[in-house]
Amino acid sequence: MTSTHPAEGLDDEDLGAGPEHEAELHSGFLTDAAHWLHGLLGPGRRSTAPVRRVLDVGSGPGVASCVLAEVFPEADVVAVDRSPAFLDRALARAAESGLSGRVTTVRAERPDEFGRLGPADLIWTGNVCRHLGDQQQALRSLASALRPGGMLAVAERGLPPRFLPRDIGIGRPGLQARLDAALEARFAATRARLPGATSVVEDWPCLLASAGLVPAGTRTFLVDFPAPLDLAPRRHLHTRLRRTLDELGERLDLVDRLTLEQLVDGDACTGVLWRPDVFYLTAVTVHTARLCRA
Repeated sequence: MTSTHPAEGLDDEDLGAGPEHEAELHSGFLTDAAHWLHGLLGPGRRSTAPVRRVLDVGSGPGVASCVLAEVFPEADVVAVDRSPAFLDRALARAAESGLSGRVTTVRAERPDEFGRLGPADLIWTGNVCRHLGDQQQALRSLASALRPGGMLAVAERGLPPRFLPRDIGIGRPGLQARLDAALEARFAATRARLPGATSVVEDWPCLLASAGLVPAGTRTFLVDFPAPLDLAPRRHLHTRLRRTLDELGERLDLVDRLTLEQLVDGDACTGVLWRPDVFYLTAVTVHTARLCRA
């Protein structure tokens, strides 16, 4: 259930290590977001019960699950995903991080299964609702798993990554803007074919309120790796662009397609593995809401 911008509509297991590499690239943001949630949940107030159980819905390989387990040391964390391979990787990552026994897994795929995951004091979900036909119903199902006073944190959209200058010296300037538009059109077509696809205004605080929760705050986190980029993020971008070429190659005009081929050429100085102007900049927005105590 995890996703990255160029991979909209693809199955996680088709993406190989892509989601894990991106999640690791975003680990700083995940840590900052988890500490922000820790503060919102009021750990310093004696009247506030400690967070005992956390769900990471759409966990992928468990990067966020392990971060949440570290930031909420009194909590058991459950990684929830549709992919058995990712759930196995989440357990392995937890063991590598010394969190065995505190991170467990549950396989779930449909929103009607979410309500059976609880009870939880905190639910984290990143880029999941967009892949479900009825996003409002998905939020209601997630909300039904909360304990009174619990919080749902939804990371959706934000800003797509930027990693190249407007003019890169080959092809036509503005390549990334055109790729973003093509990917968005592809995603819209994919969403329209989802079972039970329902169009909603993606006003997340309003959607959370309609799910019976009280909005508790929204914050955007910056992920910023300036040029010159290290090898690990370069490899992630190389994988990302190769996937984009496979998905959009026939939809692009000849000039953009040839430019993309040069960018993924592992031996060319024009490729993202070598050019000195490659950077990585994106923003992730997290929306939160709480279930009022009875």
